[in-house]
Amino acid sequence: MKKKELLSELEKLGMRPGRGLGQNFLLDGNLLDWIVRRAAPAPDEEILEVGPGFGALTERLLASGARVTAVEYDRRLAAYLREKFPTSSLRLVEADACKVDYAALFPGGTPFRAIANLPYAISSVFISRMLELPCGPGFMLFMLQREMGERLAAGPGTKAYGSLSVRASLDHEVRLEKLVPADVFYPEPEVESVIVSLTRVRQRAPEAVRRLSRLTRIAFAQRRKQMGKVLAASYGKVPVENAFAAAGIVWEIRPDRVTPEQFSLLAEALA
Repeated sequence: MKKKELLSELEKLGMRPGRGLGQNFLLDGNLLDWIVRRAAPAPDEEILEVGPGFGALTERLLASGARVTAVEYDRRLAAYLREKFPTSSLRLVEADACKVDYAALFPGGTPFRAIANLPYAISSVFISRMLELPCGPGFMLFMLQREMGERLAAGPGTKAYGSLSVRASLDHEVRLEKLVPADVFYPEPEVESVIVSLTRVRQRAPEAVRRLSRLTRIAFAQRRKQMGKVLAASYGKVPVENAFAAAGIVWEIRPDRVTPEQFSLLAEALA
């Protein structure tokens, strides 16, 4: 959709893009085509799209023959999409993407992948939800704020490394695919964007995922303090000492020096 067409549709709906909702509509058709080529959706494959907006990416995904579940929070856009795509291949969910029951949408471990130009305002919470699903997407391809993408891909010893980095990289191969300038969006965001892919390399038990999530959130909440002291306040000193010995790390270490594999060992030792 060209900018002139987008402005016309916005006017018809009486809309102004909501900064609070992270509504930045992608205008670059070549980039949208690149996203679909990189994802390579197959006929009848289940694809989850969050924040479809006016359906520029949705249209290309449907054209590939995929079955798309699109989650849209804005009721005006949801009504627009229902009218634009009267097809059984599109399942439109009008809801807050951070609160949707995805296990119910894809029951019984139905395989699906997630491809989206994610609203920046929800990206951290939504990706955390995907990482914690009992049967999460085998592949994710997201347009994100550059800072968020770098957090996902960060390794130990870097400023961007945190809880989300650990949880993403432990079970996924995370790649920064392409930097995206602000001028391909309307309205232009104040930051650069990046396309990030997460390819699942293993699926751990839900309890193990929850344990790791709790541990990393506690550890990085006070990232400048000795991790032994921080964890002892929640788990007890002796269990933490034993867990540190099992993981081969010292009491005084800071969380940004602990590898994802060591965090996994700690989480299991503290179960």
